[in-house]
Amino acid sequence: MGIDTIAEILTSIRNANMDGKKVVKIPSTNITEKIIKLFLREGFLENVRKHQENGKYFLVLTLRHGKTKKICFMNILNLKRISRPGLRIYSKSKKIPRILGGIGVVILSTSHGILTDREARLKGIGGEILCYIW
Repeated sequence: MGIDTIAEILTSIRNANMDGKKVVKIPSTNITEKIIKLFLREGFLENVRKHQENGKYFLVLTLRHGKTKKICFMNILNLKRISRPGLRIYSKSKKIPRILGGIGVVILSTSHGILTDREARLKGIGGEILCYIW
């Protein structure tokens, strides 16, 4: 794992989805677990489980599939990393962007933890924009 773990997990999920794989294995950290739980809750993933190999923990993600179970259902159209270690992007609660008119999801790191854009607007808090999913 490099410096930017969030970009690496987004790239792993994007590549597996484009390649038609149904299972992705990513290293487990506190922030990746919270982001993956949001993906699961928003319906972008089918299942998540924690796995241990050689004393290291991994998250095994099962991507959503279509009716045939052979072809990966392209429900994750785009994953985009916004704030990065070299350039942090922050937003106030009233200026959090809406992706595709509210269809997409913005993941934020706030003082109340990792939240989606809808949750942050309801609580009236802003934060660092981590990524967009649509």
